[in-house]
Amino acid sequence: MFPGSPEIVIQGVTESGHPFRPSDWAERLCGMMSVFGEDSRLSYSPYLKPIMAGGIRCVVVDLRLENLDPAAFRFLLAFARDNELKLRPGRKDKRPEDTAAGGIAAPSGAPATG
Repeated sequence: MFPGSPEIVIQGVTESGHPFRPSDWAERLCGMMSVFGEDSRLSYSPYLKPIMAGGIRCVVVDLRLENLDPAAFRFLLAFARDNELKLRPGRKDKRPEDTAAGGIAAPSGAPATG
């Protein structure tokens, strides 16, 4: 999809330039793949995270999800397509929080993957 990038970003802006609503859409979408850890706290999937980029709510999707859970990956792309949301490549380098953890940070109580 975006060669050289290990992630894609679903932007909270439509192809026509309008902000996507509701304003908490990114957290809701990421919440669908959240899990409760051993500490009974809800954690986002290490493959999906809400961010703010340039003042726009976005969801970063780790492309490894396509192999790990093809149905979830297809759902995310269909969500973006159906809502006419813009897609862009993500970072080419690891995010600072991923580097500090030695890879993608896993939810509490789950093993880290690298």
